[in-house]
Amino acid sequence: MAVPLAFFGVFFAYPVTAIVSRGLKDGGHWQFGRIGEVVTDPATGHVLWFTTWQALASTALTLALALPGAYVFARFDFPGKQLLRAVVTVPFVLPTVVVGSAFLALLGRGGLLDELWGVRLDTTVWAILLAHVFFNYAVVVRTVGGLWAQLDPRQEEAARVLGAGRFAAWRRVTLPALAPAVAAAALMVFLFTFTSFGVVQILGGPRYSTLEVEIYQQTAQLLDLPTAAVLTLVQFVAVAVLLVVHGRTVRRRESALRLVDAARTARRPRGAAQWALLGSVLAVIALLVLVPLVLTLRSFDGPDGYGLAFYRALASAGDNGGTFVVAPLEAIGNSLSYALAATGIAVVVGGLAAAALTRRAGKLVRGFDALLMLPLGTSAVTVGFGFLITLDEPPLDLRTSWILVPLAQALVGVPFVVRTMLPVLRAVDARLREAAAVLGASPLRAWREVDLPLVGRALAVAAGFAFAVSLGEFGATVFIARPDNPTLPVAVARLLGRPGELNYGQAMALSTILMLVCAAALLVLERVRTDRSGEF
Repeated sequence: MAVPLAFFGVFFAYPVTAIVSRGLKDGGHWQFGRIGEVVTDPATGHVLWFTTWQALASTALTLALALPGAYVFARFDFPGKQLLRAVVTVPFVLPTVVVGSAFLALLGRGGLLDELWGVRLDTTVWAILLAHVFFNYAVVVRTVGGLWAQLDPRQEEAARVLGAGRFAAWRRVTLPALAPAVAAAALMVFLFTFTSFGVVQILGGPRYSTLEVEIYQQTAQLLDLPTAAVLTLVQFVAVAVLLVVHGRTVRRRESALRLVDAARTARRPRGAAQWALLGSVLAVIALLVLVPLVLTLRSFDGPDGYGLAFYRALASAGDNGGTFVVAPLEAIGNSLSYALAATGIAVVVGGLAAAALTRRAGKLVRGFDALLMLPLGTSAVTVGFGFLITLDEPPLDLRTSWILVPLAQALVGVPFVVRTMLPVLRAVDARLREAAAVLGASPLRAWREVDLPLVGRALAVAAGFAFAVSLGEFGATVFIARPDNPTLPVAVARLLGRPGELNYGQAMALSTILMLVCAAALLVLERVRTDRSGEF
């Protein structure tokens, strides 16, 4: 626990505490009265209610649509499976400003639905919910599907031999085994939607506002740091309550399971029902691909017709009206190097944390588990500003160092690593380790020979998630990325923030490149995992 605690203490607790305390202090004196004023304000209650309600609705809708996809990817073997698994993760890395623009093109005035059926969904809560499903579908598919693929199907088959029906066997055997992974996926989706910013701001219009939107407006537009600090504390309390409930619920349902090589559990669909299920999942994926397809088509729609004009303009900084110090195309190399470094940090810190959490539970361990999830429920604006005001003097003067961006990105990646690996690590039967110890294996060798082969798949999934999260992180990166080293999401946001067809077209082109880079990286991970599956 030492390394994860030190990491979160220095790069999360310290910056966030500093920015909140600065907001609540005036002339060296604490303004505790401001807390009561903001909390009792009816507007705050309305924002908190909408934030919670839309997060619950988004989570329920995502689970309903994504759990069948998790089953299909875990149990079925079909052509193009690896490619589709990478494709469904692409939406997760797209900047929210880009997705908001694409959804407006589909759901807003003059959009596809408006032209075909005269239906507009912009400035409605349905646009927000659909965009959240678009973003978080992959979280459920990869988190739940990663464990589902390793569950021994013979356990459910044994229940059916003893007289249980198909649904009863699934409900009594498989569902309890999946409960920790489903709860972990639901928690991550809820936290992401609870702190939703770009989607709500673009698609919700002036009618809808989340805590994250209010914090941004109070900080960046109204310069009211005391109110922003109180809203950050409200966000903390809400997330802490959720984490306590989640921790107590999941711990009661955990048990040792029989895990097998995932490659042995997948087979071709059988019967009309299974083919229909596969078809419905593929239809959902086709709808998910529709939004990136809109971005891609717009990236080729230049002033002189379809072509590569916008892509060629990315190679020169002079074509952007002073928006960039360097050519926007250099953001590709920056994003890849930052994401690789952040993935390494997240896997090491998150892997150590997950290993620590598999030990005997106590109050300290439960508190440690909750701490790991807090970055997902904390305003990215708060974290970004906190980095700027705290990591600017020795011994932590990192404002001019390249490592600052990967550190901020790793804060968001670590929770995904923990939540992906933890259900699998806790499912490993402790008697396997004990048997290895009896045969003379040291603790390190027992971990290498017993745990690592079983959690290798989960580790690859965790690394893929950490890479995708780092590649698409925008909220904190936009505050700390240097002008001469922008990331792809930051470069896209800068282009969208300037008027003109050229800037907009280049933003679509960079978004397309971001999708392709993410899909290629995830395909490489899929290939590595498949090639090594025989060892497990």
